[in-house]
Amino acid sequence: MSRQVENEEALGAFKYCLERPTKKWIFAIIILLAIIVFGFYTFILQHIKGHVITGMRDYVVWGVYEVNFIFLLGISYSCAMLSCIFHLTRVLWGKTIMRSLELTAFISLIVAPVYILLCIGRIDRAHYLILHGRIQSPIIWDAIAIGTFIIFCFVYLYLNHVKDFARLRDLTSNANSPRWQRQLYKKLSLGFSFHPEQEKRINAARDILAAIIIPTAILAYSILAWLFGMNLRPGWNSSIIGPQFVLTAVYSGTAAVIILMWIYRKIFNLQKYFTDNHFYYLGYGLLLLTLFFGYFTFSDFITNWYNSQKNTAILLEKLLDFSQYGVHYLFSVVVTMFVTIFVIGIPKFRTVNSIFTVSVLILLGLWINRYLMIVPVLETPYVPISDVRPEYFKYSPTWVEWILTISGIATMILLMMIMTKLAPIIPVSALEEKRKFKLFGKFSF
Repeated sequence: MSRQVENEEALGAFKYCLERPTKKWIFAIIILLAIIVFGFYTFILQHIKGHVITGMRDYVVWGVYEVNFIFLLGISYSCAMLSCIFHLTRVLWGKTIMRSLELTAFISLIVAPVYILLCIGRIDRAHYLILHGRIQSPIIWDAIAIGTFIIFCFVYLYLNHVKDFARLRDLTSNANSPRWQRQLYKKLSLGFSFHPEQEKRINAARDILAAIIIPTAILAYSILAWLFGMNLRPGWNSSIIGPQFVLTAVYSGTAAVIILMWIYRKIFNLQKYFTDNHFYYLGYGLLLLTLFFGYFTFSDFITNWYNSQKNTAILLEKLLDFSQYGVHYLFSVVVTMFVTIFVIGIPKFRTVNSIFTVSVLILLGLWINRYLMIVPVLETPYVPISDVRPEYFKYSPTWVEWILTISGIATMILLMMIMTKLAPIIPVSALEEKRKFKLFGKFSF
């Protein structure tokens, strides 16, 4: 391919970054900022009045915040793992979706820890965790794992952007481009000039980081699972909770990237890059993950059901009772198992839009699954407290928790919009590597 054609393709992929923001884009940013500001006001209100304005009480010390933390952390770890697997195996069709995975991983990892901080009654003392934390505590393990993974994820994301930043630097080198834009891409590109030695070093660094991130993600999310598994509470004390957490994370991450691909394809007309085959391949992955998820869920349920302990029986009764959590449990089981098998497993119903719809349902079902893992368990303690008024042991999220949840989602969307404005969602450098591999006939599936 000639240099001229390469430049034309690069210009087309970078067009969205080089254009001035549209009125719709600015309006969307304003709306998101308004939601985030209202969320910040709600946070200040919670800090002043305390957890009394939330649904968290003596029994249920965790609620929607903890659910969001676990859920987003799982999406982050799984997206990072999938991106690294695609990179190391040189799967060609995965090149175009790697940046979506990387951005989702990094942004989710930024927002997720905020929710765990919201569970702290005195957030002004959060720094004590670093100053006076004890290494014997599993919570410290989790904090170290998250901090380490943030560094790995950021460096990996940045290295994968350097080549495209260099392209943008070259495309904005003329006097017609704004000065701030020229200076920005000049600094972000780190002097990268596509020299073979530079290519060799940056590719080696990406390979090393990808190889490190995969086991780190598995270990980090397993540590979070062990925080629950080391507890004697029914519903948590399970020997398979670590693998179950990792599997559920990959399941939710795959569904999340399908949703993101569908949105970008609709907004930016990226049918050329996010093809129908991308959705079908990831849909088949969802189908396989559904079967594994169903197996782990059944294994966990059957062992708890056969357990004769009183607290375990009470917990299962809550999950199966339609006057308590039966509806939630049934919905979660249906959409995370049977709907996927029915829609994706039968060719007649398998389309791009149906795979997108199933992915939305899966994310909702998995969020409810995490909710049922937290709240009913905390409502079923080993040693009941003396005062058993319903408002003490029955959890119900308040508007404060929902507003802060929505604000977190708005923050993620805002960051995604800004980052895709700085660099294209389609990695041009990865597409050039894809052509090279096709030229030599390597990994061309």
